[in-house]
Amino acid sequence: MPPILTAQFLQGIARSPGVYQMLDKNNKVIYVGKARNLRKRLASYSRISPENIKTTALLSHVARIETIITNSEKEALILEASLIKKHRPRYNVILRDDKNYPLIKVTVNEEWPRVFMTRRRIRDKARYFGPYSSVSAMWTTLKLLHSLFPLRRCKSGRLKKRERPCLNQQIGRCLAPCCGMADSGQYREMVKNVILLLEGDKRGLIKKLRQQMNEAAEQLRFEDAARLRDQELALKKTLEKQIIVTEQNRDLDIFGFCRGDGLLGIAVLHVEEGRISGQRVFCFREPPDNDKQVLAQALIQYYGKYPLPGELLLPFLPADHELLAERFRELSGAKVILHVGRRGNPRRLLAMARKNSEQAVAERVRKKESWQEISNALQAALRLKKAPERIECFDISNISGRQAVGALVSFNNGTKDKSGYRHYRIKTVSGPDDYGMMAEVLERRLRRGLAEDNLPELLMVDGGKGQLNVAVRILDELEAAGRVELVGIAKEKKDEGEKLYRPGRKNPVILPRNSPVLLFLMRVRDESHRYGITFHRNWRRRDNLSSELDKIPGVGKGRRQMLLQHLGSFKRISEADVAGLSKVPGIGPGLAQQIWNFFHENRK
Repeated sequence: MPPILTAQFLQGIARSPGVYQMLDKNNKVIYVGKARNLRKRLASYSRISPENIKTTALLSHVARIETIITNSEKEALILEASLIKKHRPRYNVILRDDKNYPLIKVTVNEEWPRVFMTRRRIRDKARYFGPYSSVSAMWTTLKLLHSLFPLRRCKSGRLKKRERPCLNQQIGRCLAPCCGMADSGQYREMVKNVILLLEGDKRGLIKKLRQQMNEAAEQLRFEDAARLRDQELALKKTLEKQIIVTEQNRDLDIFGFCRGDGLLGIAVLHVEEGRISGQRVFCFREPPDNDKQVLAQALIQYYGKYPLPGELLLPFLPADHELLAERFRELSGAKVILHVGRRGNPRRLLAMARKNSEQAVAERVRKKESWQEISNALQAALRLKKAPERIECFDISNISGRQAVGALVSFNNGTKDKSGYRHYRIKTVSGPDDYGMMAEVLERRLRRGLAEDNLPELLMVDGGKGQLNVAVRILDELEAAGRVELVGIAKEKKDEGEKLYRPGRKNPVILPRNSPVLLFLMRVRDESHRYGITFHRNWRRRDNLSSELDKIPGVGKGRRQMLLQHLGSFKRISEADVAGLSKVPGIGPGLAQQIWNFFHENRK
């Protein structure tokens, strides 16, 4: 039991609903929980038996506990989810996502609309569908749309006139409005059908296509009738490929749940109109909470991001299921049924979902065992004190010393840990001095790591002996020599192979080209290079964009941000007409004309 949970401390805790946060010695939130009665819940931790290993491990790191009183249990539920999302505590259930999930965008606001994938929802009049938890399902949908409806696929929002159509028109995948070959009414009708399909009314669309086909045939428009017939057949074929899991044409999500080998797996099967449309699986280290609490946290996190179906099929009822149902009703605007399948088809569906969650755990265990082999081989090849779990790598990106940035990537047990990725803008070095830049970013990372006690087992620098010696010097200056193992990796020259440099060793370590250890270290190095270069290019692009827009009289920082926020990119700003520019807040007709003149004159 942590010293903080004394009788005196508990006396000061209210007997009210609320949220409590457990913090470690570095004031970092490591666990967030909610309670109907805060004092009673916190007092229960003082009675935890030593056999409860996970909770005992959590409590051994607790240095301070903070509480927030709420007016109701539902407010506590919402606040708990918000704090978990903000702090991402180590001991909570975290459904980790490394990126924003994709949406399908239909640009109904354009004269000739397009359909494409995007990861960013901006304030415009376009229609957005998603987000799609299954990226493969999204691409399958997009591929189907492009095959059924030959809408234009050019990237520019403003249609540019062409003398000859592109290849898409020649293979029947575009009506070529850029060459004046498309009928506006027919094109808009296709856009309506796309929206109908994306809204999930596949059967309604099939009925509509059949009706349009019959009308075209009666009017002797046989080419149009044939095209509509092909669209109907392709849509039917796609529906037949999808696995039917329930005869009722309803939407639901099915949850699989399993524990094993110190891990917890959760699988979500998405069912639309009785057919499986996608799947998402999560696997993470077992949390200290019981199964009902874990499922409740997973549900509130998951549906904080994704749309809710009308029914959730669950292996068991989560903690506070009535509160969850009430919260889900608020989020979706309709009743959401939390249903436990105990017999018949629901039981079979839950077994299917459980198999997927078990597969996620088995795959993680397999990767862990595979990493253990590489880690042990890495220890032997580089003569490390122990097999490393966490490996970090630094790379420097700059152009003749300008816009210099250090990139840090982190791998944990052989997989990317993007929570440990960092960019460091160089502050103290001017001019082309890679050693000085490396020294700055290493000092900043290691000094913070020493303060927070989160140093990696192995730190790699992209470079040869020179960069490695910089790392050795920084560790000596911080009086941390021996706390972190170091290695430098130098790129291959003249077919000599990649070279690995270690402190205190004159000659490099050269491993076979097909060595799993070398291939892994090269992957880490390449990831640091990619991460640094991407940031560096975006930085240059933003600076170039700012410098161009700053040349326009009347466009300052505020208006520049509004233009980018509403139009999305420099290219769209330069291509927008006066009417489009005038719609941006803060840009009147006069300034819009001035901006248009600036880009129009530059094109001449």
